[in-house]
Amino acid sequence: MAEAQNIPAGSTTAGSIAVAAESTVATRMSAPPSYDVADFPVPHGREEEWRFTPLERLRGLHDGSAVAQDGGVTVEVTAPEGVIVETVGRDDARVGKAGIPVDRVAAQAYSSFEKASVVSVPKETVVSEPIRIAVHGEGGVSYGHQIIELGAFAEAVVVIDHTGDGVLAANVDYLLGDGAKLTVVSVQDWDDKAVHVAQHNALVGRDASFKSIVVTFGGDLVRLQPRVQYAGTGGEAELFGLYFTDRGQHQEHRLFVDHNAAHCKSNAAYKGALQGTDAHAVWIGDVLIRASAEGTDTYEMNRNLVLTDGARVDSVPNLEIETGEIAGAGHASATGRFDDEQLFYLMARGIPETEARRLVVRGFFAELVQKIGLPDVEERLMASIEAELEASV
Repeated sequence: MAEAQNIPAGSTTAGSIAVAAESTVATRMSAPPSYDVADFPVPHGREEEWRFTPLERLRGLHDGSAVAQDGGVTVEVTAPEGVIVETVGRDDARVGKAGIPVDRVAAQAYSSFEKASVVSVPKETVVSEPIRIAVHGEGGVSYGHQIIELGAFAEAVVVIDHTGDGVLAANVDYLLGDGAKLTVVSVQDWDDKAVHVAQHNALVGRDASFKSIVVTFGGDLVRLQPRVQYAGTGGEAELFGLYFTDRGQHQEHRLFVDHNAAHCKSNAAYKGALQGTDAHAVWIGDVLIRASAEGTDTYEMNRNLVLTDGARVDSVPNLEIETGEIAGAGHASATGRFDDEQLFYLMARGIPETEARRLVVRGFFAELVQKIGLPDVEERLMASIEAELEASV
């Protein structure tokens, strides 16, 4: 098992199935954030932010050759009473407010979408039922922009469900007013050939709480960038994720938490399981604590379970601290093969090998799945895990 925790800058721990390292260089992009796609050079794969991504499988999203098509995706919003659902133009003041595109694909998505979908929860409104957003691919190329906005002291749970086939590049913005509480569950359950690249931007208000749960199972290539910044003191962000990377799949999660305000908290925990030849998972966890962010408390963790030979994991936690006046900061990364001792323990008590493997993997994911808090979603995800394991038997 490869482990990295509180390593001095520049140190590296490497194994045959994982790399865990810390470097302040990895938090820097090859071009500054911009809304204009022309400000980003076409990536060639040697840039820090693209070196793990197989560019040839992006289907033209990175070089401008992917042209949007009518009916590429359908978006259906199911919202309880009191929630406002609308479609707005590019000139709406909320568009782009949560964050600026940080790479060429995100800028391409921003430059190419025609209408943005906005879901708003008025101030002091507590939504009793989840808001559900179904994004279904119809096989074409699409660019999208989704905004979730909570007024001051509002509370809501949002489930964004991605299914079907196609090529999608999108920006998703979360705007949290002061004291608001938002939980977002983003499920990537695409068909085998789908490509999905998205930047998730959260702007967390004063004393607001943001919880993101990212679940990735399907797709040929999925590359997501959850990003958080704070609009005031006292904000909290929790970034949880789980992924099951199967044969030939590329799943990449690149987190960035910008502690730009004092006395804010963040906690990131992602877990993944891999199986099959050329299964490739990438996790990048970047945390920047700025000089003005005194009293910051942050921690990030990534765990990977490799079930078969032929799979590859790249796990890179990065922590950059510009002030010594913090409450706490740390990170950990570990990747290991399937625990034969656990398997032997269960089989010695009469449990068949196939069932024992299921129990170990279910236990590995259970802690994060339970954080979702929605029984129907939890049951569906555990069923998907079971199906993945069944395919490997």
